[in-house]
Amino acid sequence: MLAAEVLLPVDTTLAVVLAALLAAAVTVAALARLTGDRGRGYARQIAVAGLRAAVQLAAVSALIGWVVRAAPLLLCFVLLMFAVAVRTAGRRVTDNGTWWWAAVPIGGAVLPVVAVLLLTGLVPYQGIALIPITGILIGGGLTATVLAGRRALDELRTRHGEVEAAMALGFLDREARLEIARPAASDALLPGLDQTRTVGLVTLPGAFVGMLLGGASPLLAGAVQLFVLVALMAVQVVAVAVTLELIARGLLHRAASTEVPVP
Repeated sequence: MLAAEVLLPVDTTLAVVLAALLAAAVTVAALARLTGDRGRGYARQIAVAGLRAAVQLAAVSALIGWVVRAAPLLLCFVLLMFAVAVRTAGRRVTDNGTWWWAAVPIGGAVLPVVAVLLLTGLVPYQGIALIPITGILIGGGLTATVLAGRRALDELRTRHGEVEAAMALGFLDREARLEIARPAASDALLPGLDQTRTVGLVTLPGAFVGMLLGGASPLLAGAVQLFVLVALMAVQVVAVAVTLELIARGLLHRAASTEVPVP
């Protein structure tokens, strides 16, 4: 078995390589003028994201041993993860006050899955197991919500005339928006589907590698990774479906905060 310290030693070399990779990513994004649909350059965002990741992981590494020892602290940490995910997803989808609706697809997707895992005993009520599993699922819900929300709203903006045409033919507001937005929002499932379909052939995801480094057998590592992938697919499907419904009903939108929301 290859020890984790041998695979990736935490030393000056690691720090230099990480800094070089981050600098390369920022440089390429700047030279290629990679920007979002709102004209914001990604170079600065990449730099900030990398630095934030370093600070946040350092803080979590220092606190995780303390947090997992007490149930109240464990619950607070999970709620913090959820709150950050909602804020991040919501603000990626819209700039107005409807961003908080992102809590519905993320919470509605993750909570039932975590409840089933706890009630069946597959995941023990212990921080050392609950925090990483919940974090993976919340992260999957965040990604699916962002992709589905942005794609659906972009499609509705681009094909607004088709929505009005469908309404003129007798479709209800919700039905007309669903017909236009559903295919685009459904594409949010593609990254998860591709990851699941190619696991073991193209990539060996983190759960599998982590279990092997921790001394688990390849069979157990494979079972854990399969469990994570299937649970993630369940979370992402629910998150996409709920996000699509919120947009179709006009609850999550990009109208200015001073405007009357779409009925």
